[in-house]
Amino acid sequence: MNGQWIGEYNGTNRGVLMVNVDDMGSHFEGVAYLRPVGNDVPRTGIGFRTVNKDWAFLFTTNDLWAIHPKTANPAPWDTIKSLYPDNLQLVTQTEVSGQWDDRRLSLNWRTDLGTVGTSVLERSQADQPSELNAQSMKWEEFKAYVAQLVEKRHLFRGQSQAWRLRTTFHRRGRANLLRFVRDDIQVLHRRLSARTKHVFNLANADENGAFFNLVQHHGYPTPLLDWTYSPYVAAFFAYRNPPKLEATVPNAPSKVRIFLLDELWRTDISQIMTLDRDFPHFSVSEFIAIENERVIPQQSVSTVTNVDDIETYIRSREKEFGKSYLSAIDLPVSARAHVLRELAYMGVTAGSLFPGLDGACEELRERNF
Repeated sequence: MNGQWIGEYNGTNRGVLMVNVDDMGSHFEGVAYLRPVGNDVPRTGIGFRTVNKDWAFLFTTNDLWAIHPKTANPAPWDTIKSLYPDNLQLVTQTEVSGQWDDRRLSLNWRTDLGTVGTSVLERSQADQPSELNAQSMKWEEFKAYVAQLVEKRHLFRGQSQAWRLRTTFHRRGRANLLRFVRDDIQVLHRRLSARTKHVFNLANADENGAFFNLVQHHGYPTPLLDWTYSPYVAAFFAYRNPPKLEATVPNAPSKVRIFLLDELWRTDISQIMTLDRDFPHFSVSEFIAIENERVIPQQSVSTVTNVDDIETYIRSREKEFGKSYLSAIDLPVSARAHVLRELAYMGVTAGSLFPGLDGACEELRERNF
């Protein structure tokens, strides 16, 4: 049941439902967001936990809150009830039943106000092979192609395989960002404050983003994805790790992938910097480089998202706007030695991109071994 589930719901009201569930070992815990059609019913967040991990479940929750229709932040009902029809009440308790398997989550609910709802949600496809139609190029073709692109029109991301775009947070099977921000980040902040010269003020939006970006660059799973303004930096990350050879690993990948995100995404799509929203979002941000020396040499840009299956989400917005925002280029794994040698001549090496002892050792390991 853990993971992200998004779809429509019907009943007394209808709308879009997003459910984010974490596996807590003995049970599941998560949050559901109901976004009704129209403006007569408030958007609602619902926290919940199951009794166990059985495929069929029944539980009651009193953890409900209204969401402000303009700010999309949680809001006390008394402060926003004037925005809705007179005598409208907010649900305070909901009984939920349902069942789940590897593909679907079926839900039925009844509230203390007598309203009911039902939904059948499909599991996120983020762990499935990418359906993006990538161009295959040789290295020389790639260099010629990126040379004619409009400057600063695209962001680039290199991956050693053609996986779907997915954050490390979601790759670890997590989905509940409310719990991540409330629990994980608070513990991480307390621990790392002893290691950083600057004590990050997480209540400040710029410093909060800088903290997330710092821990992301040092290996902690976050809902951020790293991008760069440089196609050559992206190529370095695509080729960075030595390939798995088919002689030792059956069906080893023969290509690496460079993603290109059109900067029109920032213009056409609302950019949201708050992680836990009641609707899917994928937003671009450039964070302050506090104690993060890697940002400048990597020409780093980040995307922030609450979406597990980013590729499907972007495809849905492309269909909505009639535009293409995301594309990809596949390069041969066999060109790795040649590409890294050329990148080194350009000054794109582990030593330049990762200032410090680790980067220097990685660069010399690649050169000597």
